[in-house]
Amino acid sequence: MKKRNMIKRALYSLLAGVLLVTSPGMPVQAEDLPYDTYNYDYRENVVMTPAAYVPTGSITGQDLGITGFVEPQDLCVAPDGNIYVADTKNSRIVVLDHNMTEVVRVIDSFVREGAEDGFRMPQGVCVSENEQLYVADTDNKRIVVLTPEGEFVKIIDNPQSEILEENFDFTPLKVTVDYADRVYVIAKNAFEGILVFESDGQFTGYFGTIQVKITLWEKFWRKLASKEERSRQQLFIPTEFTGIDIDSDGFVYASNIDSEGVQGVRRLNPKGEDVIIKGDSQNLGGDLSFGIYGEYGGPSEFIDVVYREKGIYSLLDRKRGRIFTYDREGNLLYVFGGLGSQRGTFNTPIAIEVVDDKIIVLDSLQGAILSFGETEYGSLINDAVALRYDGDEALAIEKWEAVLKLDENNELANTGMGKAYLTAGDNKAAMHYLKLGMNRKYYSIAFKRYRNEILKENLSLIMTVVIALIAVGIIYKKFLKSKIRKKFSKGGLT
Repeated sequence: MKKRNMIKRALYSLLAGVLLVTSPGMPVQAEDLPYDTYNYDYRENVVMTPAAYVPTGSITGQDLGITGFVEPQDLCVAPDGNIYVADTKNSRIVVLDHNMTEVVRVIDSFVREGAEDGFRMPQGVCVSENEQLYVADTDNKRIVVLTPEGEFVKIIDNPQSEILEENFDFTPLKVTVDYADRVYVIAKNAFEGILVFESDGQFTGYFGTIQVKITLWEKFWRKLASKEERSRQQLFIPTEFTGIDIDSDGFVYASNIDSEGVQGVRRLNPKGEDVIIKGDSQNLGGDLSFGIYGEYGGPSEFIDVVYREKGIYSLLDRKRGRIFTYDREGNLLYVFGGLGSQRGTFNTPIAIEVVDDKIIVLDSLQGAILSFGETEYGSLINDAVALRYDGDEALAIEKWEAVLKLDENNELANTGMGKAYLTAGDNKAAMHYLKLGMNRKYYSIAFKRYRNEILKENLSLIMTVVIALIAVGIIYKKFLKSKIRKKFSKGGLT
């Protein structure tokens, strides 16, 4: 079975290379991509696709004229376009310009109450809409708030509450801030969820706890197992979040590592409830655990998430170095990236962000920021999804048609075309494309509407035929009765 899958994977890779070279409108690369680009079809089989993004370069500290990054853990794009890097082992925050060609400043210390203070192994960084810099100063067990220039504003530390365990050790790893300056913190060993602080630094509680499901068999076995055996078993505690971002509406996107490979991201509303849409496949876990890629090492392990725009968000898989992008409806748009030593591959991917039309990824071990630019294929998909998000279905049709010219088997494009025609009222065309897109739900809707449309258009003809049939039936019935009477009448005379 595994040998057969390996052969299939080799054939898929060969097909991907052919698609990249021969697909019309695709930019021809001077070198082959160092990773596969693919998606999953309706039957959850791997289907190779043209590349949505290709490597465009990488930046290190040495390239920028400073000492190299040492195990950096996070990066953030500020409202003004500058890029902030949490250079962890160097205990500093490095600020780059929008094009990542110059160092704007390096913040490794600040003045607090007349004395110099500094960071110790900062692992998280964020800049709020109000342009304040928030640093998860991990080994100092605090959140440091500064101006973009590095001037001290305040410290958030040592949260106090009855809901916290006694002697709770506050060790922040990641931080983000919403439009109301509420602070969301992923902390080490905080399995109860994300910690939330008000703008004044007051701890208000946990947010978005992930409950671990225990099977009936596991419950049964734990009852039979000895104390020693139970101690060796996995602890059934909630899962920790790994990455965090906030959209323009204040919804929190939080990634996590899901051992089942089903849901590696949440979209949390202000109440902390997960309101993310999973789509037809009901899978937001990246590579399927039973797919060609999943069979070699299990499901994806998402380490970070970035909300982009128009309902689109991307997730970074540390296990295989892949980037998975989904739309608001939970559809997987495209997959790219990989581990390795070639240009455009990662060693230890740790954080993801978006700068204009580029996706940038921070590699901790390489100490580098890798950038990826969208191809025509990726741009068309992004535009089509954005138009649908805005309700411009007619314009979306043009984009999906262009996608199908590059990838005629793209189920998402066929479904997009079908939904657009459905909205436009062309139910027959909608049925055609929805069938190609294997979308049963919307095909049923289109079929019912088309059936009603045919009935309505032919109602007068149908009524005429029905009335005629009724009239013929009445006449025939009378004729038959008359004939029977005559027969009995003649029988009586004889």
